[in-house]
Amino acid sequence: MTDSNTDQNTEKPIQIQKIYLKDASFETPNSPDFFLPDNQKEPKMDLNLTTRSRRLGDEVYEVVLQVTVTLTYSAKNAFLVEIQQAGIFGISGYDEAKLSYILGSYCPNILFPYVREAVSDTITRGGFMPVWLDPVNFDALYHQQIQQPKAVTH
Repeated sequence: MTDSNTDQNTEKPIQIQKIYLKDASFETPNSPDFFLPDNQKEPKMDLNLTTRSRRLGDEVYEVVLQVTVTLTYSAKNAFLVEIQQAGIFGISGYDEAKLSYILGSYCPNILFPYVREAVSDTITRGGFMPVWLDPVNFDALYHQQIQQPKAVTH
């Protein structure tokens, strides 16, 4: 006995067409001073993560996950790394609300392991200890973003 609903595929395709490094920047403005033993006291690390997306064509979208990591000591920058990891996704058959969720949460979640590796590799090549970014809950970030009131411009 077969269920007539099993013949209908409710899964809609999301295709990863390309994942690529869009931009990478690394600065150590106060090297080699930071590497001296007296200057490595109490460094502070800041992380900034943003996403953006744009339509490239019919059912084709670019999603960019940008991560900026800054390490400071004594009010000086030890390093600043900025990585933009991007992907091209084929997405079809979704309403605007679901498409917004896919572009704002699902796709950045796919890109995160790539940006995480690029950040750690870049920092290590700069002579610093590896930095592994903690996992990110993109669902929570997406829902937080859509619940923020829109800024009114005059």
